[in-house]
Amino acid sequence: MIYRFRVILDTEEDVFRDIEIEQDATLEQFHNVITQSFGFDGTEMASFYISDEQWNQGEEISLFDMSDGMQPIRLMNETTLIDVVHEASPKLIYIYDFLSMWTFLVELAEIAEYESGREYPNIMFVHGQIPDQAPDKEFTADDSDMLDDDDQEDSFLDLDDYDELGFDEHWN
Repeated sequence: MIYRFRVILDTEEDVFRDIEIEQDATLEQFHNVITQSFGFDGTEMASFYISDEQWNQGEEISLFDMSDGMQPIRLMNETTLIDVVHEASPKLIYIYDFLSMWTFLVELAEIAEYESGREYPNIMFVHGQIPDQAPDKEFTADDSDMLDDDDQEDSFLDLDDYDELGFDEHWN
């Protein structure tokens, strides 16, 4: 089967690519097609995130294993599209270049039959030009993530108690 995706750059202008790719392709192969179709060189760190219907970011699937080895991490080269995308869960978030934060909304638009004579992956449609810089992101926190005033006071060090910090001035 062939997956047809719409990959939309999260920006005010309409910038998207429609891509056909085999369902058993790895996320690394999909990453390569996305970066090429948007004109990136593909050398920056990237991750896919499983998403729900409201585009909330879920489990990460990373291009490289940057973990400390304490927790297992899913990698793009070990994960196929059919493992993470299907009709019941058709959305992914893709982030390319964590310094610039190019953010893409990836949605499965259709599952189609393989067409003989056609090469996959296939970029079906290109719309819009990518801007020179990644769109600015506004990062917010839930109120539940915020410390109240009492917790904030307890979380900061009092620099007047410098002698009690345990610093050994002859450590080197």
